[in-house]
Amino acid sequence: MTKPPLVLLHGVGLDHTMWEPAAALLADRFTVITPDLPGHGARPPVHDGVTLAELADGVAGEIPVGAHLVGFSLGALVAQQLALHHPELVATLTSVSSVCARTAEERASVLDRLRAAEADCAASTAASLQRWYAGTDVDADRIARTEATLLANDVGSFLGCYRVFATADAELAPHLGDIAVPALAVTGADDPGSTPEMTHRLAAALPHCRAVVVPGARHMLPVQRPQAFVDSLTTFIGERAHV
Repeated sequence: MTKPPLVLLHGVGLDHTMWEPAAALLADRFTVITPDLPGHGARPPVHDGVTLAELADGVAGEIPVGAHLVGFSLGALVAQQLALHHPELVATLTSVSSVCARTAEERASVLDRLRAAEADCAASTAASLQRWYAGTDVDADRIARTEATLLANDVGSFLGCYRVFATADAELAPHLGDIAVPALAVTGADDPGSTPEMTHRLAAALPHCRAVVVPGARHMLPVQRPQAFVDSLTTFIGERAHV
């Protein structure tokens, strides 16, 4: 029997390799597809002023109709955009470590991080690694690979995509109620940016969404706690989509 397609969209400044720990646990049940977003990985840089719609349209061609769509961080916003504008592609929607309808204080915080990246991208990378991995048991090699991926980005392209991450939740927020597919919002209890509060906010905004908060996990939930992430995802898909 053909395995159902599961598409995993990575976060800003990362690429498909962030999914390796989780993808290995999912490959027996799904046809796992891990495309690079526009401006990331081996794909060419994006233009200045790139939009969420362009990022979504730039990856839509790699998503089979009726896929289980999973997005992490920026990838979650892209997945939500796809669910709104290409609903035929999406059987279920899972938003991992996603922001949602940031408050003024939350918006100011992410814009501060954007300005810091504009001023010194290398220092911003170091701060991100600290924010994502400090106090976790993720092995040093995996952290070094994340660092190498971040540092390999075209700076202008990275900043353009980071601007989308910092602002696009505001354009999505009024339309989240139009997403009709079964949905899951999952984050780590210790994520300081995509907080549990935001996950509950997203679950309240989506008509058919449950929230899951994983204890002891930070932002890089699929890397830090891949089994817990996979367990929450497969339980959701099994219950809501009868896979």
